[in-house]
Amino acid sequence: MTEEAGAVTGELELLTRPTHDGRGVEALVGYAGARDLYAVSGSPVRAVSEGPDEEEHRAAHGRILGLLTTPGRADEGGNELPADLHG
Repeated sequence: MTEEAGAVTGELELLTRPTHDGRGVEALVGYAGARDLYAVSGSPVRAVSEGPDEEEHRAAHGRILGLLTTPGRADEGGNELPADLHG
């Protein structure tokens, strides 16, 4: 789920980048090859340490990617609930 466009599905690309204050990691997704990026619900996520280094950023990227590519819980109707980084 994204803040700007709601649910996006299909072939997507994930971009993660440090927040402006350097204390977290912002997650954005977009359709493969497209220019538009959308903030993933629950983004940004706080880093483990203040001012994460490249290794911590890569680890955060991997955790976010894993969450977004793992099927979520199903609702009462059997439909998958949207991904949210706080969820």
